[in-house]
Amino acid sequence: MRATAMNRHPVTATAHSPAPLAPLKPSVQVLERMFQLFEVLAAHEEPVPLKQISESTGLHPSTAHRLLNDLALGRFVERPEPGAYRLGMRLLELGNLVKARLSVREAAVLPMRELHKEIRQPVNLSVRQGDEIVYIERAYSERSGMQVVRAIGGRAPLHLTSVGKLFLASDDAQRLRAYASRTGLMGQTRNSITQLAVLERELALCRRHGVARDNEELEIGVRCMAAGIYDDQGRLVAGLSISSPADRLEESWLPKLRSTAEHISAALGWGKNPD
Repeated sequence: MRATAMNRHPVTATAHSPAPLAPLKPSVQVLERMFQLFEVLAAHEEPVPLKQISESTGLHPSTAHRLLNDLALGRFVERPEPGAYRLGMRLLELGNLVKARLSVREAAVLPMRELHKEIRQPVNLSVRQGDEIVYIERAYSERSGMQVVRAIGGRAPLHLTSVGKLFLASDDAQRLRAYASRTGLMGQTRNSITQLAVLERELALCRRHGVARDNEELEIGVRCMAAGIYDDQGRLVAGLSISSPADRLEESWLPKLRSTAEHISAALGWGKNPD
């Protein structure tokens, strides 16, 4: 009996030891195949023939051809010559967006904290994504008196927010009208701007003064002011905003907000290229 127990012991130990983790795979097969195609194309500087792609991925040529054509429609893949493919410019565009957002956040975190220490109100960093802004960083404390603080990753319509207005102010008239048509300029409070003519006047003020405001347009009881953050090419890439209970917003915060936004912009290279 002892021998039997001793013989079983190693088996029991092995059964309870952690098993090697299998590589994670996408749950949708077509995504796994697309990832394979990207990896093969990324490994070559020159366009890759379909036959070589098929051999490298193990995909049937007709399957690879169908997927590549679909990816080409979205500009994720290009076909510079018949039967050969390479990665498309859309990947570069998306990569630049990710890079910009990551670098903006890294440059903004410490200045945001310093500004929050001075004013004791929430400071938000937001970027544009389509017809909305997305909050990507914040500095706040429970003593700010704010009933609602937007979570990182939260979204809001452009025309209802101070940062969103900065981005709309940078659009031309045609793009602004297209935005109004898509969204219907839906309101959220009694103060929301829901008419294009009123929004156009508001954006003209944004351009003139270089700052934007939210006067309880997204949430009753909350007012905001925002200044833009620019990259080394002078492009508006994010907005820095202060949120406050409506009766406590102070105009004296505006120079500090501007200065902090300019400091972050300078860290991104803004103003260093005279061209």
